[in-house]
Amino acid sequence: MYALIIHGGAGPHPSKDYSKQVTHMGELIVKGQKLLEAGTSALDVVEAMIMEMEACGLYVAGKGAAPDEAGNFLLDASIMTSDAKAGAVAAIPAVKHPISIAKTLLHEPEYIMLSEASARNYAAKNGHTLIEDAENYYQDYKDHITPGNISKHGTVGAVALDLTGQLAAGTSTGGTLFKAAGRIGDTPLIGAGTWADQNVAISSTGLGEFFIQTAAAHDVAAQIEYAAKPLDKALQHSLDKIERLGGDGGLIAVNNKGEIAMKFNSHGMKRAAVSSSQAPIVRVFEKE
Repeated sequence: MYALIIHGGAGPHPSKDYSKQVTHMGELIVKGQKLLEAGTSALDVVEAMIMEMEACGLYVAGKGAAPDEAGNFLLDASIMTSDAKAGAVAAIPAVKHPISIAKTLLHEPEYIMLSEASARNYAAKNGHTLIEDAENYYQDYKDHITPGNISKHGTVGAVALDLTGQLAAGTSTGGTLFKAAGRIGDTPLIGAGTWADQNVAISSTGLGEFFIQTAAAHDVAAQIEYAAKPLDKALQHSLDKIERLGGDGGLIAVNNKGEIAMKFNSHGMKRAAVSSSQAPIVRVFEKE
């Protein structure tokens, strides 16, 4: 039994054409399916899915990162497994794959998160690819700007259940467009942007401040553990909290039974899913 969901961010604008993202996610979800069927771990599949989304420039993560108000490109990522191991980077400048750096930190015995220059130095020491010409590398964000910048945020993420029953979740972002210098959203925060335990794996996308205020990813997991709430209802309950505070976004989740759930309260959410009982699907604006 296996399951996999990927997302390319909540809040797509109805006036934009997302055919490139749909095609890419369709190819990517099939690749992830083959990896899981071949016995690849949930952790490695989550990393592989997010790395490809970081590298392509089609989403507001990695190469598609948006600049802050000072023109800097600072990236966030986190990853977690069902055995409570986690790693994260916050406001890391000019690296190719922040999710892979977060994964390396997952194996550190003394700390979970690094930020800014310290995170970049750690990445260099551990053989991760740095971007030396950030101004030219990070140009794809211009394709993500919508009329009036109504949809100025976007995040990528993946959640997976592998054949051994292990769960993993990961999230990566280049941040909101022209965000305040020093601003960090929910993506690198374990329990807000990412969560995995023995029951469920969750990745968040949306206006990060509201996901932080509600500890959204962990809130889903808590509902499942303490109240035995069904997966889709737990996601909806967390999104309802966010909406009451004035926020919007989406959540994806896979549980240890191979069930999948994808919920959003924005215009849409770029997403794709597959499982041992579900053929690959790709959606943007359609509800489940």
